Amino acid sequence: MTFTEELRKENEDIFSLIFNHPFVQGIGKGDVPEEALAHYIKADYEYLNAFMKIYGIAISKSSTREDIAYFTKQIDFVLHSEIHPHNNFCEVIGVSYEELQGYPLPPTADHYIKHMMAHAQLGTLGEIIAALLPCPWTYFEIGRELIRQYSPNEDHPFYPWITFYAEQRVEDVVLVMKTRLDALAESASVQEKQRMKEAFRKSCQLEWAFWEMAFTCEEWITEKEAAVHE
Repeated sequence: MTFTEELRKENEDIFSLIFNHPFVQGIGKGDVPEEALAHYIKADYEYLNAFMKIYGIAISKSSTREDIAYFTKQIDFVLHSEIHPHNNFCEVIGVSYEELQGYPLPPTADHYIKHMMAHAQLGTLGEIIAALLPCPWTYFEIGRELIRQYSPNEDHPFYPWITFYAEQRVEDVVLVMKTRLDALAESASVQEKQRMKEAFRKSCQLEWAFWEMAFTCEEWITEKEAAVHE
């Protein structure tokens, strides 16, 4: 069993929770509250900006041109391709993409970014990839799972979103990251592999939490709201 096969097996519980989250199932059913879609886009726009910066840190820690080329290609993918599923959500709620950009991060998204950034700044290249991988991996499997469950056609409101993440291009992103992480794990110490596993699992947990954050329209508590709960 490869290292990434171990990771997938050890985190089946979180993957299953993600597949069954009401936001994800709502995408499959074609019914997600508009405010949840808007909240998701606001947070994910900033999250993907941070994701690209972490790829940049990975470039600075790369020792081969192949890795530099790979991470550069991934920045381009996030920058130019992942706007398409965002635009699908925007079209459904009738709001322009530009209107949902530049908002402060909700607590969960803020924590997720800082979790990945900590591994990027303080960890090895293996830790960086382990922290980044759950994002494309869970989305690819969500796309495939929603197609399996709901068989959406072109009339489905979220057909572009679902098919984007289920397509070969996203699978290729996941496969390359898995292959690179497996190679790095082969030469990693026991301690480093444990840190990689911990980074991966926490990112999986935060992927679930990100869906929950969007569905509940999570915001930072204010002083006034805190007083109500005292």
